[in-house]
Amino acid sequence: MDEQAFFRTLKSLHTSQEIFKFLRSLEVMSDIMASGALQRISELEVDDDGLKNPEGVLENEVFRALCFQFEFESSKLSNTGLLNALQALIKLRIDPQSTLIASLLSECEERLANRKLTVDGLCSLGESLLELEVPSCAMLEQIVSHMQEKDIENWSPREMAMVYKILQVVVGEREQYQDLLDRMNSATLIIAYRLCPKFTSVILNSLVALHQTQVVPLILALCKHSVKHVPYFTSDELVSVLEAFLFFGHREQIFTEALEKHVPKSIPTMHPETVSKVMRYCCQKKILSKPILDAVAEGFISNADSFTTDQIAEYIVPFGTLNYLPPNASSLFRKLEAILHTRLGQFQPHALLNLLHSCVLIQRYPVNFLPKIFSPYFLQQLQAQPPGLDRVVASQLTQLFLTVTLECPFYEGPKLLPKYQVNAFLTTHCFLDVHLFKKVKSGLLYLLKKRTYFSSEVPTPYFYTVDIEIKLDEKGFTLPATQCEEVHTRIALCVDGQNRFCVNSHNLLGEEAIKQRHLQLLGYKVVQ
Repeated sequence: MDEQAFFRTLKSLHTSQEIFKFLRSLEVMSDIMASGALQRISELEVDDDGLKNPEGVLENEVFRALCFQFEFESSKLSNTGLLNALQALIKLRIDPQSTLIASLLSECEERLANRKLTVDGLCSLGESLLELEVPSCAMLEQIVSHMQEKDIENWSPREMAMVYKILQVVVGEREQYQDLLDRMNSATLIIAYRLCPKFTSVILNSLVALHQTQVVPLILALCKHSVKHVPYFTSDELVSVLEAFLFFGHREQIFTEALEKHVPKSIPTMHPETVSKVMRYCCQKKILSKPILDAVAEGFISNADSFTTDQIAEYIVPFGTLNYLPPNASSLFRKLEAILHTRLGQFQPHALLNLLHSCVLIQRYPVNFLPKIFSPYFLQQLQAQPPGLDRVVASQLTQLFLTVTLECPFYEGPKLLPKYQVNAFLTTHCFLDVHLFKKVKSGLLYLLKKRTYFSSEVPTPYFYTVDIEIKLDEKGFTLPATQCEEVHTRIALCVDGQNRFCVNSHNLLGEEAIKQRHLQLLGYKVVQ
């Protein structure tokens, strides 16, 4: 049987047993045919959890005969047969320390040293080495060295992506390959529009790992190009792309729109880790995407029992950060409360604090769990784990304490000791817009005639800083800012620039929403 007919038949077979039966019927076959059979078996028998039927494959007499041939006749194999067999056997989880893999690797090493491998062969070998738990850096460096001698402008997208992946392993802290990287970055910019989803993801992931922050045109091109691939990325590929957007600080409106079309309908089948990354992207970029958040809430209600505690926190925290309650909020937080009752002790301290703090931002009060948060033991746990009790963490604790004081008067559990409280909250998202602040002060000066009638950035005894405070007497006349007597009304003027809102919306971020809510409860008349 010729090779063309062999591979046609092989492609039509759908179990390893069918393949073994087919191979028994052949009198002779080339090494390329034999390695192709191993590759087809690996495609059918390997999934994310490994080899589906180890005994049925590894103990089969035909499989063992093929392995014997590859091990003891490795020097007679064609490059294609050798490299395809190595790739398939590694995918089939054959022990990397076995004499079979050692024999094939030794033959590859010899051909690499003698420069007998083509560019395609070098990439195939590199791909196999990267699949090993402990790849040979010496061989990978040789591959890079040989690839450098080739004309980069003629590399295919697959070859470009593979060299990027290899460089992630061999570069380390050294900068000896930066010249090669510079040339690759320039060449990749030209072919960016041709990259398939897999290679787009691989290259973005490599640019992150290699800290190539200086190649802005390439990053922008790849980020824009990734938009059309959103429906076709695998879960792992989409995670890599989102990590690149986060690492490079990039945001594309059309990318968000593509996510909004793809994610809601894909959540039932999407891995929770991928959904977590989508939520982190929305959270860090301050993107209030109701289609995504609503679908995530539905997915949480249905599947949260199988999530890790970190995934639970990553699903919920963005709702607080973005100050958004989905239509099914009551069901969502009932589900969360049920999980906390059964799994509270499994949460890492900082993840639990982030989770409960995000709940109070949107007026969901975890009073049943606050005794644990304010307990000396839990506070010691927070202190013992990075980032410890830094100012951000202390601000979260203090805001939880202030929330139950102002909004949950029925709470009678432990309080937060003064030594853990901050003097003023640290705002992580809602910084004052300096230019807008100057304009508002100029307008007030024009309106009130004197600078003495308002104060700016006024600290309060309740941990918040008021952007601008104006005092009125009982008749509504303004009082000097320094006057403390006969003050009937305190106006807290909140100078809310765009950075205090979700992107392209009038929805305040959770940090600012809770501040304005608390100022009202403390007696201020809040004006935006």
